[in-house]
Amino acid sequence: MMSSFKTVELSEKTYESGNLRFLTVKSPNLKGRGDICLFVPSSNQELRDLPIYILLHGVYGSSWAWAMKGGAAQSAQTMIEANQIKPAIIAMPSDGLWGDGSAYLPHHQKNFEEWIVSDVPTAVRENIPEASDASVLCIGGLSMGGYGALMLGAKHGEKFKAASGHSSITKLMELKDFVEEPIDDYKTEGVLYDVIDAMKFHHDKLPKIRFDCGISDSLLDANRKLHQEMDTAGIKHIYEEFDGGHEWPYWQDHVTKTFMFFDKATNLDC
Repeated sequence: MMSSFKTVELSEKTYESGNLRFLTVKSPNLKGRGDICLFVPSSNQELRDLPIYILLHGVYGSSWAWAMKGGAAQSAQTMIEANQIKPAIIAMPSDGLWGDGSAYLPHHQKNFEEWIVSDVPTAVRENIPEASDASVLCIGGLSMGGYGALMLGAKHGEKFKAASGHSSITKLMELKDFVEEPIDDYKTEGVLYDVIDAMKFHHDKLPKIRFDCGISDSLLDANRKLHQEMDTAGIKHIYEEFDGGHEWPYWQDHVTKTFMFFDKATNLDC
């Protein structure tokens, strides 16, 4: 099969560990290379057509963050072995590595949005035998990645079965507290920038949505407001609060809720 990408580099199984694989493709949307860290579950049985759960990292991070700081691969394998969720591929792409974070938006002649919603699923389906065109997609993330997951899930409900955010930035202006780059540098004419606006505009095709936030998180009020705005707009969703702040221990603990939410969304008519 001909590749959709001019260049592709996939790690060798001989040197891989922890069910992690590493994939780099040259993306026309990035105008260069993009990295994807992949968890592909181990099993005694042949695995085919597995769902693909995309996890987006926050500011300052890259494709390794969810695996090497969030323990996402270990959590997924443990849950699969305990029959808490069915086998799934976890795709953890970089955001395109622009500035402190691209926000997963199109800007500066690069389309960081299409990199995630188009290139990443295509790269996984073409290079990982356990995936296929039949693989269902879900999208989640933390902080800036939560913003990306909720925004892209809302805008591309035809592609994603479910979207989940942890400690999510909910409006582009909230990003200014995390990045060095001016917020105006992220803006392109005709693009929606606030999660609630995207959800209202695409109300008729939204995926299943959940999000959570720690009660010690600086973004708690923003997440509570989004929850209220969604309620007022009649947008079905799940919102939860837990102990914790804007920190890796919180995301390590609660990524399991994203996996369970995705598993239910992909395997049940819920």
